[in-house]
Amino acid sequence: MDDYDLITRNAAEVVTEDEVRALAEDPDGKRAYVGYEPSGVLHIGHMLTANKLIDLQEAGFEIVILLADVHAYLNDKGTFEEIRETADRMREQFVAYGLDEDDTEFVLGSDYQLDEEYVLDTHALELETTLSRAERAMSEIQRGSNPKVSQAVYPLMQALDIEYLDLDLAVGGLDQRKVHMLAREVLPTLDYEVRPAVHTPILADLTSGVGKMSSSDGVTISMEDTEADLREKVNKAFCPPTADPEPDAEGNERENPVLQIFKYHVFPRFESVVVERPEEYGGDLEYDDYDSLADDVDSGELHPADAKGALADYLDELVAPGREKIAEQRS
Repeated sequence: MDDYDLITRNAAEVVTEDEVRALAEDPDGKRAYVGYEPSGVLHIGHMLTANKLIDLQEAGFEIVILLADVHAYLNDKGTFEEIRETADRMREQFVAYGLDEDDTEFVLGSDYQLDEEYVLDTHALELETTLSRAERAMSEIQRGSNPKVSQAVYPLMQALDIEYLDLDLAVGGLDQRKVHMLAREVLPTLDYEVRPAVHTPILADLTSGVGKMSSSDGVTISMEDTEADLREKVNKAFCPPTADPEPDAEGNERENPVLQIFKYHVFPRFESVVVERPEEYGGDLEYDDYDSLADDVDSGELHPADAKGALADYLDELVAPGREKIAEQRS
């Protein structure tokens, strides 16, 4: 796999392809980042973008993780003291999950976002950006029907972070697309260069396959889950005997979240996947790539129950180091 394929593996979108191809020609020492609000425990959404960061490290990028304490404060996630304590815990969890600590720089937003130059640049972007444009960009972080002024400033700061962290590439879930498009619009007004972005997919709701898997609504998977928790959640997950489910009774499009997790979490981290089955049911199956596993689900060769059992095994292996770190942090 060449560097471009590794950089863009499992990406939902690349903005723009030409810009990312230029980075792939000489990725060593280039800087890529994801920003996270410190929220306590890493969940499967954090892990998905972290998998992409691991790909980028393999390609030669230096990784910057912004532990966005100021953003979290603006989004009413607690006091600065509470948020920073959470950020310290999350840093250790990311390393436990598999990021190379030597090639990962962890930065608190408050390390630079309260400096005069940054604050004045934020005000300059406020003058350049209409409220309706800011509201479109903030729609993914807004909670409730009454947005606050602080939430309108939030995406403008995300745009500035790309400049102030001296980045070459921005990474985020597809829900960050509006923010990255805003950055491409507004950074040139301050004579700052635009940067390319790689967007990772959004996983479907675990139990229905409809909509977004969310840590705040419904069932999600996190590093604090025990092995028993993981098995219970995976066993209850929506997984029809097809890789391309039919819409639900209301006509909503469905995804197969079990197969999504195999594709975006398991196969990027393991060279092969073994599905253990009794000899009377055909014996073990081994897969070197996701497509082969999905094809066997489609054909009926691999039963959803067997796929779920294997998925729980591999998820447990991925989250176990972080689970142990969480236990240490709480002891």
